[in-house]
Amino acid sequence: MMDERWLVTAFTLREALRRGGRVLTAPFRLFSPSLGRGISDRMVIAPQDLRTTDPTIASDIYAGYFAFAGKVVSTEGRSPFEMHAPDAAWSEELMSFGWLRHLRAAETALARANGRALVDDWIGSCRRPRGIAWETGVVARRLISWITQSPLVLEGADRDFYRRFMKSIARQARFLGHVLDRCDCPERRLTAVVALCYVALATQGPLKQVRRTAQRLASELERQILPDGGHVGRNPAVLLDLLADLLPLRQVFASQGIDPPQELLNAVDRIGPMLRLFRHGDGTLALFNGVARTPTDVLATVLAYQDVRAQPMENASRSGFQRVQADRALLIMDVGPPPPRDYSGQAHAGCLSFEFSDGMQKILVNCGAPPPGFDRYREAARGTPAHTTLVVGETSSCSFAPSARLAWPRGAPVISGPREVACTRETDERGTALSASHDGYSALGLRHDRSLFISADGRRLEGVDALVVTSEPRAAKAAETGYSVRFHLQPGIEAFRLESGEGVMLRTPDGTRWFFESQDVPAQIEDDLVFAVPDGARRTCRIVLAADRATLPALRWRLFRAEAD
Repeated sequence: MMDERWLVTAFTLREALRRGGRVLTAPFRLFSPSLGRGISDRMVIAPQDLRTTDPTIASDIYAGYFAFAGKVVSTEGRSPFEMHAPDAAWSEELMSFGWLRHLRAAETALARANGRALVDDWIGSCRRPRGIAWETGVVARRLISWITQSPLVLEGADRDFYRRFMKSIARQARFLGHVLDRCDCPERRLTAVVALCYVALATQGPLKQVRRTAQRLASELERQILPDGGHVGRNPAVLLDLLADLLPLRQVFASQGIDPPQELLNAVDRIGPMLRLFRHGDGTLALFNGVARTPTDVLATVLAYQDVRAQPMENASRSGFQRVQADRALLIMDVGPPPPRDYSGQAHAGCLSFEFSDGMQKILVNCGAPPPGFDRYREAARGTPAHTTLVVGETSSCSFAPSARLAWPRGAPVISGPREVACTRETDERGTALSASHDGYSALGLRHDRSLFISADGRRLEGVDALVVTSEPRAAKAAETGYSVRFHLQPGIEAFRLESGEGVMLRTPDGTRWFFESQDVPAQIEDDLVFAVPDGARRTCRIVLAADRATLPALRWRLFRAEAD
């Protein structure tokens, strides 16, 4: 295998050349048809916003307090768009205007006037297309927010404001159409196309323009949504945001009497069951590949809006995930390779990791991704040690591009990782068995094999994790490799070493007891952090089984529920 330093150098050079090529060809794109042209000067429809609201936030905004990304800024009578932002994440949320929905929920003349004044303030303050306010994803989110919340902004508005508002929407849409192909983040590029569809339909633009925009949306959806409903970037949170945008868009097509592209209908039908695959009993999403804290209210809303009778997908082979429901116990496992490089900016090195829950209580989890504004934890969150799986030393099964060399729009991409990931599933009256493997440690001459079995009654989970020496040239060194299997506990789970020293007792907040044990090595309890929380990190603990491959190439373990007293 190519030395990792050469791999990083070659990858960095390729990215620099690609970005340089975009700069050189930019003048020629000015003469190509833009998706943002032909916008009407009137608003004819306001799509529904499915994201939940909190009218109390309207009072905070009126008082000059803007709380975004874990930071609070008091404007003290000044414009929030002229304040010094505490970080980029705070600025993105401010400039995206998603908070307008809270003002609309207040249903007061004061909130409407405040929202209109803030929109007008932005129009006057941020005319020049520069900075975070004009980043592709932020412009797209702002257009969606302005259009969905246009009843708040336009009710009672005078003619001059109406003209400024529509003129700004048209200008932002033209800008978005020009920069669309230069966007390095595929997820934001897809959001931008959705926003342009919102604009074209809500302003009743020319039918030709609507169809061109719908065609571009169809091609992006076909490129990014897999046949089983997963996103090519393998981040479940992307599916939630996308479905919250696509469901109202589908309705707008229907209300305007225009047939939506078939790819839009297919995506909506497929994403719902896929989101249900990742959903635990407590309503949160499993923490894979960039999922931070789940907005459970939004998730419940979009799933109910789609089809309350739909069943979760269980075997998502194209996306690389498995779901096993056994009575009230649930196992969700990552059995896929990392996504393609261009889509891997949020991907984690969590191949063969899993999460396990009992009813509404999560027990074993991954550490998840920190929310916006807590980037200092992001590198640690992406590594294999932050996942419930086997780790060779402290080495991740994926290598990430160094973030210091190039400015990545949504995180450093994966430049190497597992290529061969296999999984088989068998179910009988006793339960379900999953057998999987990945070659992410092939540079060390090793392969990770993992077998899991969950009983039909959900009371017992058994596993075997093995390091298998392959025929790689460095296989001789692999025989002496130390490794560990980590089991990260959901915050709130109490862990106690048994007096015998052979296992660990877990107690959930509702008093249910589970026992973890391994016959091969003692189970250790260590301090741990979970990152998918509002403050970016929360203390918990983990169970660790550690061994050396020379003396113990496989570790067997089991987790079982105690009988009720």
